[in-house]
Amino acid sequence: MGFIKYVIGFFLGAVGGFSYYYFIGCRSGACPITGNPFISTIWGGVLGTLLADTIADLFKKKSTI
Repeated sequence: MGFIKYVIGFFLGAVGGFSYYYFIGCRSGACPITGNPFISTIWGGVLGTLLADTIADLFKKKSTI
């Protein structure tokens, strides 16, 4: 179960990162993260992985109380 949460978090974050680039991103290309779809997607995936880990820890702590 541990590996699956990271894969799902990365996938959802990558979709969110690309969506941010596509709908909101920097149109001039001067923005280092949101001006490039690949970098925006990777950053979204990394943030999604971190968020999935944080949420999983919160549920684990809540269930042990």
